[in-house]
Amino acid sequence: MDPYLKLRAWVDEHRDGWLDLLRIYMGVALLLKAISFMQHMSAFIETMPIKSGAFAPALLAHYIVMAHAAGGIMLIFGMLTRVAAAVQVPILAGAVVFVHWNEGLFQPAQTLEFALLVLFILVLLTVAGGGRWSIDEHLRHQREALPLPRHV
Repeated sequence: MDPYLKLRAWVDEHRDGWLDLLRIYMGVALLLKAISFMQHMSAFIETMPIKSGAFAPALLAHYIVMAHAAGGIMLIFGMLTRVAAAVQVPILAGAVVFVHWNEGLFQPAQTLEFALLVLFILVLLTVAGGGRWSIDEHLRHQREALPLPRHV
């Protein structure tokens, strides 16, 4: 058999695994971003779109760090995947609109393009869910295996 056809058959057979790898990658990326934000918290707070008072930007920055860290870990393991991804969507939408939008497209750093890509992947994971290699899927199989209770 032609090696290309063999590879294509393997990819088709494992199609849902690619979504799992994307979910795991996104989880690791969010967790690493949270760690980076924590290490440079004062610089991160300076990027906040809210400038009124000292408390609001710091509160928003700490919320984003915790959401990225917790959501990243949840995505890595596929635990409440849709919720973990959905919580990130407003954060990334805010980053696109308030932080990166003025930079414009096709700049050397490509931060707007990257933020839009991450936002797209998070929306995709919100719709698609955990995948075959997730705690969500494992729990779904366990629920299906339980006998249904009989009502008297």
